[in-house]
Amino acid sequence: MASKNKRFVNHPGCRKAPKEALEYRHEEDKNPPLNGWPLVIASAIVPRIPGLYKLLWNNAKFGQVRSAPGLQGVAPRFQPNVIPLAEHPGSVSMIPFGPEFYSQQPADLAGRFYSAADYHALYRSGKVTPLQVVEAVFRSLGDKSSDHRHGTAWIGFDSQHRERVIAAAVLSTERWAQGKPLGIMDGVPFGVKADVDVHLYVSTMGMRVDMSKEYFKKHAEGTCWPVAKLVEAGGIFVGKMNQHEIGMDTTGCNVQPSTGTPINWYNESYYPGGSSSGAGSALCGGVVPIAIGTDAGGSCRIPASFCGVYGLKPTHNRLCDRASSVCVVGPMAATAADLTIAYRIAAQPNPGDPAQNVLAVSTPPEPPSDPANPPPRYIGICREWIEAADPEVRAIFDASLDDLVQRCGYTRVTIHLPYLREAQLAHSAICLTEAVVEAEDRAGSGGVAGVLSKALDMLNAANRMLVGTGAQTPARDYIRYAQLRQVVMAHLGFLFKEHPGLIILTPTTPMAGWPRAEGDQRYGCFDGNRCLRNMTYAWLANMSGCPAVSMPAGYVEPKQGEGMLPVGLMALGEWGEEEQLLSFAREREEYLNHYYPGGRRRPEKWADVIKLAEEREKNGREEAEGVQDASED
Repeated sequence: MASKNKRFVNHPGCRKAPKEALEYRHEEDKNPPLNGWPLVIASAIVPRIPGLYKLLWNNAKFGQVRSAPGLQGVAPRFQPNVIPLAEHPGSVSMIPFGPEFYSQQPADLAGRFYSAADYHALYRSGKVTPLQVVEAVFRSLGDKSSDHRHGTAWIGFDSQHRERVIAAAVLSTERWAQGKPLGIMDGVPFGVKADVDVHLYVSTMGMRVDMSKEYFKKHAEGTCWPVAKLVEAGGIFVGKMNQHEIGMDTTGCNVQPSTGTPINWYNESYYPGGSSSGAGSALCGGVVPIAIGTDAGGSCRIPASFCGVYGLKPTHNRLCDRASSVCVVGPMAATAADLTIAYRIAAQPNPGDPAQNVLAVSTPPEPPSDPANPPPRYIGICREWIEAADPEVRAIFDASLDDLVQRCGYTRVTIHLPYLREAQLAHSAICLTEAVVEAEDRAGSGGVAGVLSKALDMLNAANRMLVGTGAQTPARDYIRYAQLRQVVMAHLGFLFKEHPGLIILTPTTPMAGWPRAEGDQRYGCFDGNRCLRNMTYAWLANMSGCPAVSMPAGYVEPKQGEGMLPVGLMALGEWGEEEQLLSFAREREEYLNHYYPGGRRRPEKWADVIKLAEEREKNGREEAEGVQDASED
């Protein structure tokens, strides 16, 4: 249960939304879906005919907020930057890892994924080295036309990059040989999404690299704080990870021939989710146990759901400042323990960031003072919202909810949330509007005449349609969006005050996967209806700045292809309560492993990196023995 005596800066207040704002009106979106040649043709025609972009903007109902009730006199809020303050600033920079984080899961556990604890134990035993693991990771990438196409999750593996990775692995191997590892992350491979800065690398954002553009000649001058902290802890940065181009959709489909679309290893006929698609693919495929992604509308959580792994969207600006009102950097992992490890290391206070540096270190829930009579632990359910999910997703959700109430002792409370329709549309419009500014900045000086056209030229057909549409947002509507944000945040403040420690539970996404369609891979797809639906639950955390975590909760039969599809459960908590959510995810992992029928599943084409490393160690030893025998002869 969360503490009742927390202090905040920029708290929205605790105010229940007006009754008329709490009425959820589900509406079907009617944006024209396009793929294949029709999409390419439309993306060429629309910019040339004045008014068509505005027609698309109006058709998406982004102006619907003007008729939203109860906004009169509400002060607009443009940033959800709520800062939880520490009772004793500077007293602790990171919660230490107890023995439970070093414990390996049982070897016979169904659907077992490797974790940092496995790598730590192997290195300590001397059975394999970090260098052998990194070499095994490179081997697992394979050829993009082969049966094991794990390489589609990654970009930019040139010789210089490999040399840097090998050099880091050699240093880690030497530390282990000397008995001086840096901690639980030392020698653990991890990946970083293409839009996150790493020193000496270009943040390609999944775009087609065109060296005639100045943007692709600019290497990052520094490394994003969370990535730097993982490297400092001994983690081995394996490489940049593929993503949906500029993060502007939730499929993960990338039509660039140099990258391709990452594989959903549970069922290759479905997308891995986006926009952190490479991370989702590499994690479920077993290549790495940890990744760093970004999340503006579910981009860490939706691929985590589709790929059966874990993803955390932290409190706004918890890990670093993305210069966005919706986008944050967040960890993804194959296990709940590794998600916690990655988060704790990445979330250490940054002395160079005056905002992030003052956020209180998130702490685990306090144990009850009277174990025989613990205080209630609240699960908030907005049933009319949940009903928007597909029946098979609701069945998985309800089974997990029943377990929480009956076996785990949570108290279920009925809640209602304001502007579920209007605020989601506002969130989508904000994402598109911010994408316009970012696209102009990549193309040249923002605001210069003609720069939008140059910005669109750098994008694929689908994103030319999206970004061009986002450029139509009027200032008055943007202010209305900010008013909606304030009402939503204040209502959440009211709920957290009324039910201390409240966790709001939903599916991660209302559908079990997004099926691939013919023609998508060559020309892309533009399906705003399904994209909006896919973000039905994810947007609230981005709009409000609250943390949210996605975790696998079960599996359903596919409508195409072979392989069961994972279904994700999502928990949203109060600002600064990441550790509460991570503890909840570890609790749900126990349910999936031991109580869910059949337990956790693992893809058939899972890359057993540790086995590959052990084989390499064995072959190397045998070769060395052969050379020794030959010399003796």
